[in-house]
Amino acid sequence: MADHSLDEFRRRWQEELAQAQALRKRRRPEAAERRPRRPEVVPGRGEQQASGYLALAQGLLEGAGRPPAARATRAERQEAASRSRSPPAREAAGGGEQLVDQLIRDLNEMDDVPFFDIQLPYELAINIFQYLDRKELGRCAQVSKTWKVIAEDEVLWYRLCQQEGHLPESSISDYSCWKLIFQECRAKEHMLRTNWKNRKGAVSELEHIPDAVLCDVHSHDGVVIAGYTSGDVRVWDTRTWDYTAPFLESDYEEDEAGMQPYVSFVRVNSSLAVAAYEDGFLNIWDLRTGRYPIHRFEHDARIQALALSQEDATVATASAFDVVMLCPNEEGYWQIAAEFEVQKLVDYLEIVPDTGRYPVAVATAGDLVYLLKAEDSARTLHYVYGQPVTCLDVSANQAAFGVKSLGWVYEGNKILVYSLEAERCLSKLGNALGDFTCVNLRDSPPNLMVSGNMDRRVRIHDLRTDTIALSISAHQLGVSSVQMDDWKIVSGGEEGLVSVWDYRMNQKLWEVHSRHPVRHISFNCHSLITAHVPYERVVRNADLDNSVTHRRHRGLIQAYEFAVDRLAFQSTVPICRSSCDTIPGYNYDLALAFPCDNI
Repeated sequence: MADHSLDEFRRRWQEELAQAQALRKRRRPEAAERRPRRPEVVPGRGEQQASGYLALAQGLLEGAGRPPAARATRAERQEAASRSRSPPAREAAGGGEQLVDQLIRDLNEMDDVPFFDIQLPYELAINIFQYLDRKELGRCAQVSKTWKVIAEDEVLWYRLCQQEGHLPESSISDYSCWKLIFQECRAKEHMLRTNWKNRKGAVSELEHIPDAVLCDVHSHDGVVIAGYTSGDVRVWDTRTWDYTAPFLESDYEEDEAGMQPYVSFVRVNSSLAVAAYEDGFLNIWDLRTGRYPIHRFEHDARIQALALSQEDATVATASAFDVVMLCPNEEGYWQIAAEFEVQKLVDYLEIVPDTGRYPVAVATAGDLVYLLKAEDSARTLHYVYGQPVTCLDVSANQAAFGVKSLGWVYEGNKILVYSLEAERCLSKLGNALGDFTCVNLRDSPPNLMVSGNMDRRVRIHDLRTDTIALSISAHQLGVSSVQMDDWKIVSGGEEGLVSVWDYRMNQKLWEVHSRHPVRHISFNCHSLITAHVPYERVVRNADLDNSVTHRRHRGLIQAYEFAVDRLAFQSTVPICRSSCDTIPGYNYDLALAFPCDNI
């Protein structure tokens, strides 16, 4: 009970008792004249004019609905015994005042009095407790037995699990003790964080193609797709550690083997895989049905940018001065949902998530930024002559892109954050000498954004204050890829270094180096995918098929797993399942100098 509520309670109580006592004094002589033989009523027992507050006080003093009292000391027991031996006539005059004083003393002894134990139903108490976090629920469970029962209700702990992201697809009837489940999830989260910091877990290099060079890599929720100079496209499901990856077949004839064009871009989500080739062809595969493409689209020129929605089946491509959006209709046949014409060649293309029925994309072409809505024409979101866009990322309602400042008036390179609904600039972040090479807005925590720059620094931007919260000198050359979560940053550089940082402590945890630049980084709470893609797409020493040649010239894809219980065959992608039950890979510990083979 709040302090002001307690004071108001005392004041109203004292006023009501004073009125009741004055009324009894006026009626007592009249009652004595009319009924002189009526026995006196003992004060505090059976009063007919007792008020609601007086009845509640009497019930509390008699122990109704109160928590177990602490054991009294010897002095308190002697004082209570002396009061019990005193004649009741002394208390007749001041019974109401002593009653109030006694209740006030009891209120002062207890921090929280569970009044709702008597007055409120159980459902209302649950509605009150639902606004408490786990620490507050633990404190409330120590107040009384009634509060303990309420604080450990399954509904409250199930709601806490859902709020913190534990078992989001489960229902309340799946488990009998959600408090225990919550504790296990917290312990597992602590274990994963410890493994991340100490680099404890398993790491594996995804199998390469002998006579090809890695061109592009993308991943989504543990599913990795890679395209090569031989025209081959491969898919791995790292959640199963089954690395006998299948090839996704194309529509080229068998007699054209070795003549397939390079793979320019690859994208993957939970159900689709997309690959764009140098000759302008586009293949779309359904990972749930088979290895053969379900749709093939052809452009007249080379595809310059490719985007795939992470939530649904929407593909966007940019070729020459045209941007095309593809999606299936109600019958499952792929068709052109929208087509736009832009003024310059497209450099970056992203699909906005969670847009509903009509897809929305953001494209950059030189110093122009377009907002492309399927039901509308291309609209210019940003344009400043002579200031090209160097990187792009989008979220559900915002777009962030780096701008290179040129001209006589140099203002420094910045990152602009635009609102996609209002179509106006919200923030201008940073003032760097180097070009911003990468920015991550979609995967960053709320009100934060991470970016990489050619000046070798990784910056965390606070979108609420438009300031740089942290700047880290992370690499020897420019930063090529970066991602962050609520406590760590993983960045990749042009020199091939992958660094993991605890940005709360501004401390580097560990790093891994390879020959080629880091072009792709993707991680979640238990896994990390990194891809090193070479600059030159030329095969060297094709007759020497060994790991050294692969590392030096053909690119590298590594998968890290920090949760031991995830090393199981639980794939959701049927084409990635294998009949072999072996789990290849290596177990690494930062305390060990050499890997220990697990085969």
